[in-house]
Amino acid sequence: MADNEQEGAAADAAEAPSSSKGKLKLIIAAAGFLAIVGGVGGWMLMSRGPSDDKKQAQAAPSKPPSYVDVPEIMVNLVSLPGERVQYLKIKVVLEVKEDKQIEAIKPSMPRVTDIFQTYMRELRAGDLNGSAGLFRLKEELTRRVNTAVAPQQVSAVLFKEIVIQ
Repeated sequence: MADNEQEGAAADAAEAPSSSKGKLKLIIAAAGFLAIVGGVGGWMLMSRGPSDDKKQAQAAPSKPPSYVDVPEIMVNLVSLPGERVQYLKIKVVLEVKEDKQIEAIKPSMPRVTDIFQTYMRELRAGDLNGSAGLFRLKEELTRRVNTAVAPQQVSAVLFKEIVIQ
């Protein structure tokens, strides 16, 4: 029995140095991994450099957009026979990127008004319910005005007033 105890103690003594060597290797590997990750991260930050800062500085002082007023439009909405007639009164503004586009769009304003009226006369009051209905109206008006004023481009149609009566 004494021999078995001596062999067990010798085995424990042999495992202790090897486990400490394993822990040492693990610590060295983790330190190496962190050094590599830190080096790659630092290289990526440094390679971005001042050129990106210059691009951001140049993009920041952009001109504010310009606006073109569209004449007020009032149309009757489609209703079923026997229902009361409902009207839509709307004031919109066209957002353009530059002032020089305003002068190019103004001669097309009668066409824009006609396209808006023709489209809105086909709407029902239910088409304008909620924010989703107004968003669809805004997107459709933007699409239609861009076809009317091509090659000029309108960024957005903005509502100033919407009344459904």
